[in-house]
Amino acid sequence: MNKDFPRIMTFLRKERGLSQKQAAADLGVSQALLSHYEKGIRECGLDFLCRAADYYEVSADYLLGRTVQRSPAAVSEMPEADEIRHLKGDMVNQINRRILMNTTTIIYDLLAQMGSKHLTNAVSNYLMCAEYQVFRTVYNAEKTNEQTMFSLDKEHFKAPVFAAMLFDLDLAQAVIERENNALSLSPDTLSGYFDKGVSSLFNLIQFAERNVRNYNKTE
Repeated sequence: MNKDFPRIMTFLRKERGLSQKQAAADLGVSQALLSHYEKGIRECGLDFLCRAADYYEVSADYLLGRTVQRSPAAVSEMPEADEIRHLKGDMVNQINRRILMNTTTIIYDLLAQMGSKHLTNAVSNYLMCAEYQVFRTVYNAEKTNEQTMFSLDKEHFKAPVFAAMLFDLDLAQAVIERENNALSLSPDTLSGYFDKGVSSLFNLIQFAERNVRNYNKTE
């Protein structure tokens, strides 16, 4: 097999919170044999590789470390940034949603390749706080909406949430430096990994940096 297969198999099992005993039973092998696969002591056959890919809902190429894209269907082709700017109404909603969903998929596929639980947790906490901020803002727009689902004060939640996001971003950087597991990436390698779906990531980068530049102009 290769050195990536044992690591990826172990990561996918732990990501789902499965014990080795449970995963082995589901995959139709003994726990001892699965342990050997995950430690790289033995190589699996093609039949097991296909079963594992179906079980974890990833491609065989992903299991073998040949791509960081879990599923070829995870992302789809996007229009160019200049084309998106001229769209209106519900189409913009759908395009922006796809950009965010596809980019999030790419981020988590890259995190899976890096194989760090602490890094994944820090990034997840950051993204959850960002979505919390947006949802809370939309929810609070109607003044009469009850606040019982929230524990943070309605009028003062933004500052502590932003502080938590900055902490998680710094923590993510610290974890990468400590574990020395950074990936060698470029526009070309990303395009090779994710094919057409990488256009979502490229569009998001353009939109985000344009927004930052426009914001700085108003300062």
